[in-house]
Amino acid sequence: CPAEAVAHMPCEDPRRNSQLSREMNFYRERHCPLPEETPLCLIPPPSGYKIPVPWPESLHKVWHANMPYNKIADRKGHQGWMKREGEYFTFPGGGTMFPGGAGQYIEKLAQYIPLNGGTLRTALDMGCGVASFGGTLLSQGILALSFAPRDSHKSQIQFALERGVPAFVAMLGTRRLPFPAYSFDLMHCSRCLIPFTAYNATYFIEVDRLLRPGGYLVISGPPVQWPKQDKEWADLQAVARALCYELIAVDGNTVIWKKPVGDSCLPSQNEFGLELCDESVPPSDAWYFKLKRCVTRPSVKGEQALGTISKWPERLTKVPSRAIVMKNGLDVFEADARRWARRVAYYRDSLNLKLKSPTVRNVMDMNAFFGGFAAALASDPVWVMNVIPARKPLTLDVIYDRGLIGVYHDWCEPFSTYPRTYDFIHVSGIESIKRDSSKSRCSLVDLMVEMDRILRPEGKVVIRDSPEVLDKVARMAHAVRWSSSIHEKEPESHGREKILIATKS
Repeated sequence: CPAEAVAHMPCEDPRRNSQLSREMNFYRERHCPLPEETPLCLIPPPSGYKIPVPWPESLHKVWHANMPYNKIADRKGHQGWMKREGEYFTFPGGGTMFPGGAGQYIEKLAQYIPLNGGTLRTALDMGCGVASFGGTLLSQGILALSFAPRDSHKSQIQFALERGVPAFVAMLGTRRLPFPAYSFDLMHCSRCLIPFTAYNATYFIEVDRLLRPGGYLVISGPPVQWPKQDKEWADLQAVARALCYELIAVDGNTVIWKKPVGDSCLPSQNEFGLELCDESVPPSDAWYFKLKRCVTRPSVKGEQALGTISKWPERLTKVPSRAIVMKNGLDVFEADARRWARRVAYYRDSLNLKLKSPTVRNVMDMNAFFGGFAAALASDPVWVMNVIPARKPLTLDVIYDRGLIGVYHDWCEPFSTYPRTYDFIHVSGIESIKRDSSKSRCSLVDLMVEMDRILRPEGKVVIRDSPEVLDKVARMAHAVRWSSSIHEKEPESHGREKILIATKS
């Protein structure tokens, strides 16, 4: 691709999106070109690109040359977001609402929320900036997934991922976020500027859908006790009351609520017209649906609630109730866990994949099912983005119940991330995730070019599939300038599949 395409994101292209409606921030959401409109070319790195600073040093500094964009440092340096220091950008850990550092801010929250001891595991940081909040929570054993749009700050998510913090590009606009109901134990907004009560509280309802019963919602900044926003603050409190949230604390410009476990207190009539979703239609996990105006509550009370679900790390291996609803779910879950423990051991011992290498931090599983691959890496200094492809079984809820993170995604569209943001990509069944797409035109070439876009130079790809598919993949790997080799599967495995290992030049 041309040199100016170094940060190209096909579905978040400002030139395309600027022509769209600004109602409900529609123009900042994903808007993907048709496959035939997407040029088949490889995204070049910027001039002077260097192999990223290894984890955990990367949490505090990254190479300036890898993302030579000074706008955030110039605008937010006084708030401690990030600074330019010689060859590096450094991250003091601050934010607009916590210029003294995320650590100090998290200590304040810990007065009201059980941040230690494994009660909380999954968090969503909305409008995250450069993700210092999520990065600091990692030391508490809390896995925070951070998101922000590609807006006037342009590259905030790229900085988050370069730091080694879980993040992706997203906008809370007209569509649901790509997660199942009850995914997150903690949801956080620090001056995220989401108008939670606008459009009859539609955005608050989406937050409520994603928050686990018994989970915590933290909002810092406007409109919480904010000058000239008395009505907005009153409306926010009214919505929380209508949804029966327990007010834990108002500390300065920070409010903390706890979501109720049951649905018994939800009134049938209230000023926002909130009603329960039709229980005859299960809460859809489909990520492409438009935002809904009804409130989701568990059909089986308490099974997904904080306090009922096991603490971390026990919840990683315990069979979640949402796995058991699948036919033979208990047996399938346990077999999947054994299979991936065996496979990852084979990757390490026989295929010499250095998954504990300092150069491996951001990992993606493109066809995750129950998250068995990620679970087998739980003791490694990596995090895994578990992706559930379109038209596959909707198992992402099981992944979140295990204390892991991920998204739904159609792999015939580009992923919501910047170029060069993953060190290691794993896919079991590459042909099936391409075939199961909702798109009429989707080729293996398109998929390989997209994998190359999001993979860092010297990053690795592991693909499991039939010998016929891997022969095709190997030819394409040469075309996208990967060096590759094909290996036998682990001896205990049945079936015809083999394993391709590739390295991006």
